[in-house]
Amino acid sequence: MNTKPSDWDLVITPQRGWFELHLDEIWQYRDLLWIFIKRNIVTQYKQTILGPFWLFIQPVITTIVFTVIFGNIAQLSTDGLPKPLFYLSGVVAWNYFSTCFTGTSNSLSGNAGLFGKVYFPRIIAPLATVVSSLVRFFIQFILFLGLLVYYIKITGYTQLSLNAFHIMYFPLLILIMGFMGLGFGLVFSSLTVKYRDLKYLMSFGVRLLMYASPVIFPLSMVPEKYLPILLANPMTSVIEAFRSMTLGQGSLDLPGLAYSVSFTISLLFVGLLLFNRIEKNFIDSV
Repeated sequence: MNTKPSDWDLVITPQRGWFELHLDEIWQYRDLLWIFIKRNIVTQYKQTILGPFWLFIQPVITTIVFTVIFGNIAQLSTDGLPKPLFYLSGVVAWNYFSTCFTGTSNSLSGNAGLFGKVYFPRIIAPLATVVSSLVRFFIQFILFLGLLVYYIKITGYTQLSLNAFHIMYFPLLILIMGFMGLGFGLVFSSLTVKYRDLKYLMSFGVRLLMYASPVIFPLSMVPEKYLPILLANPMTSVIEAFRSMTLGQGSLDLPGLAYSVSFTISLLFVGLLLFNRIEKNFIDSV
């Protein structure tokens, strides 16, 4: 009995072109995507002593260290904002980007056993990491809002305010941070399949990029001759816009956000191409 490819629900072919991304399969496997998301959320802190409390402990400890080292000892400016609030705002925004970056960069090697047993679009795994990391982000964002309310209501600090007009950019900032982390992660996960030592560059590069972002210092204190270098970092305008939205400080640079959006789209496209190219031979390489 002769059959044609059209007689089958799914046809798996050994060769794929560079631009055969088949992104429509994400919708076809949306139930599996949801299962991966729930798995990431449930298993992240399973068999740990403090469990979900790590979601609060990590940003709190980081904020305390930044306040003592950079705020009190180094005496870095915070544009007149309370130091813990200034640093926590940067940490919350940066954590979502870095979590997406590091999580998606390990998506191939971390799911190698599963990839070798059954077919599904491999992009499901890194995409689930980006979505599940939103839970971590919003929990830490609530912690940040709690500290903001404390300074406004308890201490009577009157120079803080949520910018109602800038809040409309909040979904855009989340999309930029998530998809930028996804783009970087796809690039590194594709390259580390062949070049394993790049994972050390990735962990070092994430920390280095944080110090090249206005997480521990305001953009206003950067000398003008170094400003183009800082603005070339696509996370700079995102963090500044996040502070402008939540604290009424910082700058909402629309051209800078447009640059971040363009950078994110380009990076994500390159990451998808590399990921698509490497995934068919991935099992033979690990």
